[in-house]
Amino acid sequence: QVQLVESGGGSVQAGGSLRLSCTASGYTYPSYYMAWFRQAPGKEREGVAAIYTGGGCTYYADSVKGRFTISQDNAKNSLYLQMNSLKTEDTAMYYCAADRAGRVLTTLRRESYRYWGQGTQVTVSS
Repeated sequence: QVQLVESGGGSVQAGGSLRLSCTASGYTYPSYYMAWFRQAPGKEREGVAAIYTGGGCTYYADSVKGRFTISQDNAKNSLYLQMNSLKTEDTAMYYCAADRAGRVLTTLRRESYRYWGQGTQVTVSS
């Protein structure tokens, strides 16, 4: 069973930066897609960024392109999300997600992933 644990959330002023981390364990497949999602109160959970662990290809939602960077460290079984130029609308609970590569047909779609972390809160104030 894959387990994911996020960390790094917090409060920051608009224009600031945060780096989220996700540590994974229990992998049994050679390659995965891993992703960051976020959910603001009263809104649907939306995909933010994803990465293919087998080759490093990355995918971003239009709302974060140029501001957020997803990366991985396979040696540490870790996923990261560097968030720069944060806006108040980035305020949300951020979740790490993962699933084996053969199962993920759409990288930023919630239904593509079976494994989820518990989330970490990001609050951006004006």
